[in-house]
Amino acid sequence: MNPLLPADLEETVERALAEDVGTGDLTALLVPEGARCRARVITREAAVLCGAAWVDAVFRRLDPALAVRWHAQDGDAIAPDALLFEVEGPARPLLTGERTALNFLQTLSGIATAARRYVDAIAGTGCTLLDTRKTVPGLRLAQKYAVRCGGGRNHRIGLYDGILVKENHIAAAGGIANAVRAAREISPQVPVEVEVETLDELEETFAAGADMALLDEFTLVQLREAVRRNRARPRPLKLEASGGVDLANVREIAATGVDFVSIGSITKHVKAVDLSMRMELSA
Repeated sequence: MNPLLPADLEETVERALAEDVGTGDLTALLVPEGARCRARVITREAAVLCGAAWVDAVFRRLDPALAVRWHAQDGDAIAPDALLFEVEGPARPLLTGERTALNFLQTLSGIATAARRYVDAIAGTGCTLLDTRKTVPGLRLAQKYAVRCGGGRNHRIGLYDGILVKENHIAAAGGIANAVRAAREISPQVPVEVEVETLDELEETFAAGADMALLDEFTLVQLREAVRRNRARPRPLKLEASGGVDLANVREIAATGVDFVSIGSITKHVKAVDLSMRMELSA
């Protein structure tokens, strides 16, 4: 699996190293200059791997002489105690990069793992998992890459590549019809989605000519009715279910016939994968 890597990867790694290393790694100076070592990184739990390119970039920036050898690739399902990668070279930069490299790997793997659980839960329903903009500031592109590694699909990346008309936009614009009309005038090539909280608002969204409707906190009965009404239209919208979704109910929600289910928790409630690095001096 090789989803397109984020354009800001190197910049993100540079910021992370600057944050951690600052004016220099004082503890690494305890190691004799010229010492070499090797390290092995394993996972202590089952997961979906994600973040190899960030690990490579961390060690490459600190010292190109550090050689990383991977035993798994992004998107792979990995078992507990699996060897993920080995790295060998000058001891000082390897020690300096250890934490930053593992921070990226454990965090992005945690997101990919969460996404895969949801993707597996809705398999066969025809529904697609979407992420949201509920991301860690400065890590959005990395987190959305991790969602793709887990088998999910990205919603809009930011405020610039899609229009989602929410409750406050509707109130400020004077209604759904006005909001959609303004969106078409301002950005005619950009898809327009409207968040609705009732079936009446869905009908307004149909009439306004939006491309997609976000069904917020709809019950299963309401979701089925929304799907029925949508399918009866000459040109159905894409329907997205959101709000109150978890692993316990996501399959039921997906089975109503909605096109998408979006889940903010996969990038907002991040549980890092438990990784371990063990080092030893080498000749």
